[in-house]
Amino acid sequence: MGVRLDMVGIVVSDMKRALDFYRLLGLEIPASANEDHHVEVAGDGVRLAFDTIEIAKSVYGGWEEATGHRIELAFACDDVSALNELYAKMVEHGYEGHREPWDAVWGQRYAIVKDPDGNLISLFV
Repeated sequence: MGVRLDMVGIVVSDMKRALDFYRLLGLEIPASANEDHHVEVAGDGVRLAFDTIEIAKSVYGGWEEATGHRIELAFACDDVSALNELYAKMVEHGYEGHREPWDAVWGQRYAIVKDPDGNLISLFV
């Protein structure tokens, strides 16, 4: 029996607000999804899913607001220029920058922004 990672799910407090953030990152999500309670975006072998708190309650049998940072989503950028421009664009659109672009000790160019629900979203080359 084998397993493979198929989907990463994010619980969101406001679907449109969350989807707008991920659209700005470059994900193709139709505007018609803004009112949905469950949205999936196909990636390169892994789906990214968004669920409202109401859906999470129905699936998990309840809901407790998370605290702290438990998981990282990291998006690869084409090059350093693309990373720097994307970070600047996210901040210009009002999203909170957590760490401005820097050259990490492990050799990557890295930056971190927060999505509307406070999740840390890494950008890297």
